[in-house]
Amino acid sequence: MARIDVTIRGAGIFGLSVAWACVQRGATVRLIDPNGAGSGSSGGIVGALAPHVPENWNEKKAFQLQSLLMAEAFWNGVETVGGVSAGYVRSGRLQPVADARGLDLAKARVAGAVQLWQGRADWSVIDAFDGWAPKSPTGFLIHDTLSAHLHPRRAVAALVAALDVRGVRAEAEAPDAGAVVWATGWRGLHALSQGRPRPVGAGVKGQAVLLRHDAAGLPQLFADGLHVIPHQDGTVAIGSTSERDFDAPDTVDGQCDALVARAVASVPVLAGAGVVGRWAGVRPRARSRAPMLGGWPGRAGHFVANGGFKIGFGMAPMVAQVMADLVLEGRDAVPDDFRVEASF
Repeated sequence: MARIDVTIRGAGIFGLSVAWACVQRGATVRLIDPNGAGSGSSGGIVGALAPHVPENWNEKKAFQLQSLLMAEAFWNGVETVGGVSAGYVRSGRLQPVADARGLDLAKARVAGAVQLWQGRADWSVIDAFDGWAPKSPTGFLIHDTLSAHLHPRRAVAALVAALDVRGVRAEAEAPDAGAVVWATGWRGLHALSQGRPRPVGAGVKGQAVLLRHDAAGLPQLFADGLHVIPHQDGTVAIGSTSERDFDAPDTVDGQCDALVARAVASVPVLAGAGVVGRWAGVRPRARSRAPMLGGWPGRAGHFVANGGFKIGFGMAPMVAQVMADLVLEGRDAVPDDFRVEASF
């Protein structure tokens, strides 16, 4: 049997992406998940890859920008090897402008995008219009060309297929060997919290709905706190709730109906679209609100890639790169705010 260079525990988006980056560099990888790939929050239906606003720049925003700019090549590479599409589309995003102050801020951010987004995407203010767009109280919309989206379940399937071609398949259980990367989601945050004076993070439940409406290739929408994502298969995902207190991690309830009502109120063209699916899952949110990356303090040879929360898919290409750098080559490019210790 070949020597194992890296064991990755957890086959959600971070675990799968880190496995892929390591395999691409020639490492032998063991992937372990007792529940199977994408069984947690990575098996969702929304998949918004949206940037922070282009102002008050910091390490987190810069890291996310690089990841979003890497995404197309990353997912194309996965599809080329495995033959399965993640449904990645960079078609931008539309948001309503709520009031006069919001309009002033939106216009000011035009220049910020020019400076901070490296000339690779635009942020603009446009006139509102009917059709595939949110209603706007001011008659203006924000349009950015950096936002993209994918279908999370298809993205998981794409990575699984590509890894399978490279000889890596998720096992229910196996012994650790080589370096160990813990990408174990919200339950992993509880494990990291053991013996600490306070939790390093927690799970936040989300519910989402899938509607039958064909808007493939059009921009995603963000209105009333909801992501409205037009997938390539003729469905539109609406999400999501944020529930800190919950009894069951994977059950849906009447909050899904409320999501649909809010979406239709903001995007009238969705009126009458039939519900074809509902989803619920728990996303890992670190106390620092940033992904948790790097060495597990006090456990030599063990590393953490967790805390993706709502931006895990957008951060995944860059997370995979810096974790492979660290685990395989000892090069530490993890931003200070992302370090595991930042959540202690």
